[in-house]
Parts: sequence; structure tokens; C-alpha cells
Amino acid sequence: QVQLVESGGGLVQAGDSLRLSCAASGRTSSTYPMGWFRQAPGKEREFVAGITWTGNIKYYTDSVKGRFTISRDNAKNTVFLQMNSLNTEDTAVYYCAAQMYYRGSAYPRTMSDYDYWGQGTQVTVSS
Repeated sequence: QVQLVESGGGLVQAGDSLRLSCAASGRTSSTYPMGWFRQAPGKEREFVAGITWTGNIKYYTDSVKGRFTISRDNAKNTVFLQMNSLNTEDTAVYYCAAQMYYRGSAYPRTMSDYDYWGQGTQVTVSS
């Protein structure tokens, strides 16, 4: 089992920055590919960013490229999402996820690719 706990969400203004954290515990969690997803009201949960277990490869959905940065500190079993230049369309509950079982994709992007999820942290961006 892997437990994931997100933190760092809040209410900010457009143009501001936030840094989300996801602390993992349980089975050798530092070796898992990790991802961030988000879900806005009335919308499906969508992929935001992913990172390989080494941290060497990072990938993003187009709408956040150049603004968001995913990173990880395996010594602390923590994954981060630095979000800059936030806009109102970034308002959502943000979830981190861990992939324990490889499913064939080197860069997992769908919900079904991930095995464990956190409870989410709310990010609200006001105009």
C-alpha cells in the first residue's frame, strides 16, 4: 500500500504562484512514477504532469507547459508541482497519483495508469 497526502493548495489571484506537495509513505514509494491530475467543477479529472521515478523525465499537458514544473525528492518521498502564472482555468482540486504496476507506457497520462491517489488539495484562482 502507498499513502499519498497533498498539501499547498489555496486561494490566489491570477498571475500568482503556488507550490503543491505530495508526501508518499508505504511500500518503497520513491521508486514509483508519479503524476498530478486535476478536476474542475463539472469536468472530468485530467492529467497535468508526470515524472519518472528517477526524476529525469518530466512531461506535461499542453495547457500548463512553461508554467508548471513537476519535481521530486526521493530521499523525502515527496513530489512537487510548482505552478506559476496561474489563471482562473487552473482552478480545480489537484490530486497526486502513484503508479505501482507498469502498464506499458513509459509516460503514463491516464487515470487508469495509476494505482494510488491522494485526497486532493483545492486550488482556486481569482481574477
